[in-house]
Amino acid sequence: MKKTLKLGVVAALLASGATAALAEGTITTVVKISGIPWFDRMETGVELFAEQNPDMSISQVGPASADSAQQLQIVQDLVAKGTDALAVVPMDPAILEGIFKRAMDRGTIIVTHEADNQMNTMVDVEAFDNAEYGAALNARLAECMGGEGKWTTFVGSLGSRTHMQWVGAGEENAKQHAGMELVDPNNESFDDANGTYEKAKEILRKHPDIKGFQTSAGNDVLGVGRAIEEAGLAGKVCLVGTGLPNPSASYLDSGAITAIGFWDPQKAGMAMNAVAKMLLEGKELTDGMDLGVEGYNSVTLKDGPGEGKLLIGNGMVLADKDTYKDYLF
Repeated sequence: MKKTLKLGVVAALLASGATAALAEGTITTVVKISGIPWFDRMETGVELFAEQNPDMSISQVGPASADSAQQLQIVQDLVAKGTDALAVVPMDPAILEGIFKRAMDRGTIIVTHEADNQMNTMVDVEAFDNAEYGAALNARLAECMGGEGKWTTFVGSLGSRTHMQWVGAGEENAKQHAGMELVDPNNESFDDANGTYEKAKEILRKHPDIKGFQTSAGNDVLGVGRAIEEAGLAGKVCLVGTGLPNPSASYLDSGAITAIGFWDPQKAGMAMNAVAKMLLEGKELTDGMDLGVEGYNSVTLKDGPGEGKLLIGNGMVLADKDTYKDYLF
């Protein structure tokens, strides 16, 4: 039996006289942090979706730093202004639960990304199964390490749902290798390449025999890669983590980064907005449907932790020195 999302909330809004608000067609994407490559790339997707839907008001905003309180304030302001739909990449899903509930109660469409534990959302859009992704990163790391030696992990924040899933799945995968020893795990980077660089240098000093790093935030591979390269350890210490091809290119070429994992933020931005538009139009989401976005052509639709749905695509990519040039963005 196909799973569907019955859009009773939208129907109720229409019946209650919210037609004018819905007709304005305002969708605002709120990212974790503005001005970094990952979310700059997402913005190209939001802008492309806006071009494809010129009758709607579609834009992207985000805080100047990776701060959940700043993101919360932006969401609160947008809800107060009456934005029809929000497509949010939560810095910390728990921080946004209250405002999301209040927003939906007043008729705002809520779509999230990287937050499959979000209770108060209509649909959470994921590029892939997060456990599979974290395990895949670690499998590549273990291969580079020869299945033995010290390794550590970085996350954007301890409240970042997907990052904690990825490193958790990595830890589970590493249990297959008795010789792999996890040390000082879950270093918080707040997606700051310079801060990550300093922390990585500390770890290299503390554990001069460390053999591997698994990282999560988009800038982490840049900070750790820089530390590895400057220490003359490129090709000797393994680094596998989430990152984008263009910013990572020089470190991939030098061997300071072993491999990167990613999904295209551009396509994720488009997928979130496509779902938000469907909800605004009162359309039905179905298991196996095609969102018209690469990587989201045959999606899986599941029940979410709350009353909403979890929509999973198949957009995972792993690339190394030999293959990253196939994905230049």
